[in-house]
Amino acid sequence: MFTKGKQILLAAVAAAPLMASGAWADGLMTIIVNDPSNPYWFTEGAVAKATAEELGYETTVGAHKGDTNTESTLIDTAITNQAKAIILDPANADGSIGAVKKAVDAGIPVFLVNAEINQSGLAKAQLVSNNAQGAALGALQWVEVVGDEGKYVELFGAPSDNNAQTRSNGYETVLTQYPDLEKVAMEVADWDRTKGYNKMQSMLQANSDINAVISGNDEMALGAIAALKEAGKLEGMTIGGFDGSPDAVEAVKAGEMAYTVLQPVAVFSEEAVRQADHFIKTGELKVAEEKQLFDCMIINADNADKYSAPFVLSE
Repeated sequence: MFTKGKQILLAAVAAAPLMASGAWADGLMTIIVNDPSNPYWFTEGAVAKATAEELGYETTVGAHKGDTNTESTLIDTAITNQAKAIILDPANADGSIGAVKKAVDAGIPVFLVNAEINQSGLAKAQLVSNNAQGAALGALQWVEVVGDEGKYVELFGAPSDNNAQTRSNGYETVLTQYPDLEKVAMEVADWDRTKGYNKMQSMLQANSDINAVISGNDEMALGAIAALKEAGKLEGMTIGGFDGSPDAVEAVKAGEMAYTVLQPVAVFSEEAVRQADHFIKTGELKVAEEKQLFDCMIINADNADKYSAPFVLSE
């Protein structure tokens, strides 16, 4: 459970850059995230760092920004520095397999968070949001707001990340049950707010009669909101997001976004570090299953005021 104490730790970590910490008793734990300029990935790194330091490790936090060459270099550095374990959000479902194998061959256990690789038996664990469950949850909430007819567009995440297709498939499974809901366009925006803005502009020009947007993450949805505002089309538009980012929650409170699907990134980032610590100290896995799914939750106007810390919804 992501505790109140850990929320305070996270706030302290957020005030400083993600970088190496001082020497600790239990060795080095290397944490590699995607891009900390995105609040979701920042939280992932910050929580992992805070948890590892609480357990007595020195930490380094690096970012590959979706580039497998950078990721490989960061893994090489972890090997050179004799890291006790690596917490990795992989850059690419296929392209990251080699980097993980390299670490494993060097005797360093790897615990994956947020995204998967397309090979089992390499990482000690793959801890991810239950994206299929979250997408179905989001799509059902979206239909509840939109109704059973209308024209809509979809913003799709990075194709190299299995989460993008899983979420899109989850949306499709629900929305195709409503024959009068017509998806008129879908664009890839790579999880990015600026690309979401640009793609929304293009789709709006070609489809001026749409009344809803469903997005694979919050950053793309927030970009779409900016484009719709600029075009004077936001009023009456339903936008659904995915992540539970602070900006998205504020957009829900402001009535600009109907909902966001909260990914429990703070929970599984902490848990990955605790599982790594257990393995380092005992040589045994804390959880037998390699792939571990963490259910998502809906944040909407009814419960947005219970959002108490980045990616945490209070009871």
